[in-house]
Amino acid sequence: MKYPTIQLASADILTGRLEPRDLVEMCLERIERFDGRVRAWVSVDAAGARRYADRLGKELKQGQCRGPLHGVPVGIKDIVDVAGWPTRAGSPLREDHPAAADATLVRRLREAGAIVLGKTVTTEFACFDPSPTRNPWNLDHTPGGSSSGSAAAVALGMCLAAIGSQTGGSITRPAAYCGVCGLKPTFGRVSRAGMVPVSFHLDHPGPLSRCVSDLAVVLGAIAGADAADPFCSDKPVSDYLAALPQIAPPRLGLLEGFFVERADASVRAVFDEALGKLRDRGGAVQTVELPADFEEFLPMHRRVMAVEAAEFHCELFERCPDQYGPHIRRLLEEGLSTSAPRYAAALRHRVEFGLRMRGLLGDCNALLTPAAPNTAPATLETTGDPSFNSPWSYTGMPTVSLPCGLASNGMPVALQLVGRPWEEAELLAAAAWCEAALGFAELPPLCG
Repeated sequence: MKYPTIQLASADILTGRLEPRDLVEMCLERIERFDGRVRAWVSVDAAGARRYADRLGKELKQGQCRGPLHGVPVGIKDIVDVAGWPTRAGSPLREDHPAAADATLVRRLREAGAIVLGKTVTTEFACFDPSPTRNPWNLDHTPGGSSSGSAAAVALGMCLAAIGSQTGGSITRPAAYCGVCGLKPTFGRVSRAGMVPVSFHLDHPGPLSRCVSDLAVVLGAIAGADAADPFCSDKPVSDYLAALPQIAPPRLGLLEGFFVERADASVRAVFDEALGKLRDRGGAVQTVELPADFEEFLPMHRRVMAVEAAEFHCELFERCPDQYGPHIRRLLEEGLSTSAPRYAAALRHRVEFGLRMRGLLGDCNALLTPAAPNTAPATLETTGDPSFNSPWSYTGMPTVSLPCGLASNGMPVALQLVGRPWEEAELLAAAAWCEAALGFAELPPLCG
């Protein structure tokens, strides 16, 4: 891929060596070449993308530049509203749901100069029933979920970044399985206005891209206060890209116990090799002990998600339960049968657990784990295990996933870095240092 990253493309666009229209054509050519096999896209607006690219090209000739996203093609997960397009959310129940306006984050992307190519595939209502998308590293393996299409599209250069969302592990796991980078921001950092929800205490929109610096560029465009989302924070937004250079190696807290015990041998082998590289480059990696009751988060996270998903779907689910997939149907049934005291207990646990998890950071820049307990499973009947990601969706702490090597089966393995709430700048700087130390540059076999 000549332009696998925003940084490379933006440099040539801003100097006139590359036109936004040419970059759009490159992405459309890759969609034409790969998507029949990978099925990452629900819809592609080629004509609209070309028109907007031409408009942005004219702006550049007039001396107007909107920043590093000017002329950069992106994909939007199909739970996020794009004006005039249906927001299907992976469900036949929403075929006739054209959006009246752009979601806040889409509007902000357009204002920053990004070109919306189309909608990427999501699992049904961003939950657990697998989507038709295939993993670009091996078409017989899952790409993960629920941001399946976003991860696959970025991995194959069909767009330079894509928007995903995470309630359990739906940004981190697809990024890990598809060998790209993913950022789940702090809960409330990015507006959810104009998105189909799963859980109003757990949903996090965020970007996927080929490198950490591109995550910083996209986050800088979409983050910030929004009155249309009552959960969206008004805390200041940093210049995340400018914060990336870090002279001193980071201090990393290695979480063992749960994360080592659940990781399979192939993931542990690649993860341990990556730890060796980080230490060789001067990274300070210290072991951080998890509390004995750490695993209690698993049923509590599920409980919050189930109740809040049921609240959103209850009327439609009552009318047509048979039009829901088996996994989301089971989730909604759990939510509808959960008592108010048990839901309240889970919400209290979430707050208390979050305080304890934030305390684990101590003097570390970030906590460190494998991004998933295994590589992408060799089946399309599952989206994989989100248990390494769910605690951070539950607590709202920000995470970055970045690929660190290939397992013996040729599938990607990734690191997961966990930071302090609202300190994405520090987290991204640590991730960028790790990325440089690891030097992962492999591309999916389809790209060859």
